[in-house]
Amino acid sequence: MTSTDTKLLNLETLEKSYSYEEYRDLFGRLLENDKTTGENHSEEMLHYSKMNLYRMDRLDKYAELTPELKQKLNDLDRSMIWLVISEGWCGDAAQNLPIINKMAEATPKIELKIILRDEHLDVMDQFLTDGRSRSIPKLICMDANSHEVLGTWGPRPETAQEMANDLKYTNDVSRKEGAERLHKWYADDKNTEIQQEFFYLIDDWER
Repeated sequence: MTSTDTKLLNLETLEKSYSYEEYRDLFGRLLENDKTTGENHSEEMLHYSKMNLYRMDRLDKYAELTPELKQKLNDLDRSMIWLVISEGWCGDAAQNLPIINKMAEATPKIELKIILRDEHLDVMDQFLTDGRSRSIPKLICMDANSHEVLGTWGPRPETAQEMANDLKYTNDVSRKEGAERLHKWYADDKNTEIQQEFFYLIDDWER
């Protein structure tokens, strides 16, 4: 980690973050006023955001962690901060952030904090996907005491990321159809892959 990383991931950044409850409250209040996070409040973005609110409500209510992952979280020794870069209009954030929150709720060793991408592009640009894309959600795992960056995750489980990469270069698939295919994958997967990935990531981050 460079000195620039240390500067940008400092207490000031963390103090500007939201808890999951605060993020959900902000998102809901904006939608009540026909707005979403960021500056683009077009009908298209509002449609995405309303769908995302529904997805998050459903996952908050019905999604469950596996017993194995719960035990892994319960056995954590290292205190961590999970800083997630997100936006309300992002469909992948809506599918993954509720599961990340359930993991954080399962242990007192993890504190979940959320920042909005477009308000923190300096942080986002340190954690680009493939070195070029501001894809979200992006989770940055830090030691709770030193704020050392221990690792990252995102923006999607590996299979979904491969699908997104393939769809990007498929000329006969519209953006809307590509998004529908991804959300169908999430529905069929039932949060299995993200939990499997974090099961092993937690071991790496705790070393």
